[in-house]
Amino acid sequence: MGGVTMRAPKRPFGLTLSKASARDIARAAVGDRRGPQDGVGLVVTPNIDHIAIIRRSAAMARAYANAACIVCDGWPVQLYARLCGDRLPRVTGCEITSELMRMAPYAPWQKFFFVVDTEATAGAVRDWAARNHLPDACATIIPPFGFEKDAAFCATMAQTIAAHGTTVLVMAVGAPRSEIFVDTHRALLPPCWAFCVGQAVKIELGLVQRASRKWRSVGMEWLWRLFQEPSRLARRYATATVGFSAAIIEDQVRGGLRTVGTGR
Repeated sequence: MGGVTMRAPKRPFGLTLSKASARDIARAAVGDRRGPQDGVGLVVTPNIDHIAIIRRSAAMARAYANAACIVCDGWPVQLYARLCGDRLPRVTGCEITSELMRMAPYAPWQKFFFVVDTEATAGAVRDWAARNHLPDACATIIPPFGFEKDAAFCATMAQTIAAHGTTVLVMAVGAPRSEIFVDTHRALLPPCWAFCVGQAVKIELGLVQRASRKWRSVGMEWLWRLFQEPSRLARRYATATVGFSAAIIEDQVRGGLRTVGTGR
């Protein structure tokens, strides 16, 4: 891609953010079969935590650089993008997941693979597959805690995903593990769409309650989640807020000229 000039709209954090809707993205995944020449189409959904992680993790930055689609998930990310002159819709991982998992009937060649956190989630995924006539076209795996540090396990998991003939890979084990796994092992993975959507699968399956539309409309879904899981999220939100603020300052100092996301 060519360099960004000072007169062009500044790309927030150097990322090429997509204007596609959740439905457009899901339809592409369901309708477009990727060939060997296409490889993995990684879809990422940045919020303030992801932006903070990119600052300190070269592996996460590479994953974003190689992503096929980067949507504007968190409302602070959307607000900053608009301040940079890039008017984008907010498209959350929950919205993409909901669209993706409600598009039955699926083509006979579609094969889903879900990487999830617990047996309860895996069971709910299997129930969803049965309801949508996908019992033999949907597989799950529950990687052990800290799997991202076990190169041999990650390679084996990637090969298992490939052996399934996966066309849609759903990573539901959180950031940055999901994004880094897909990017690091893309050579072992089959040509597929890979969605890194964290808790969105559990929300879609009814295992976790999402904030009401009223809370979401005023950008307070994060507070709803904090009430639900204070011990897990309080420190993460505090760290993410500091990291996101620092990323904005650094982005302003750079003038938005650094290239991070290619939007391939």
